[in-house]
Amino acid sequence: MKTTRTFIKRLRATTEKAEASELYKKVVSMIDKLAKKNIIHKNNAANKKSKLAKYVNRLA
Repeated sequence: MKTTRTFIKRLRATTEKAEASELYKKVVSMIDKLAKKNIIHKNNAANKKSKLAKYVNRLA
């Protein structure tokens, strides 16, 4: 959980599209694992992934 939060913060701080998309893949994987183990709710996981995807796509 802690590692995932750290990676999410790192992703939000990124300004380069290529670096962000690489990090996004890792973060999505982590979020999916947490949802699968019922540490976070699946809807919460979907919400986080959606918001991060929007962020990554906005980067130019």
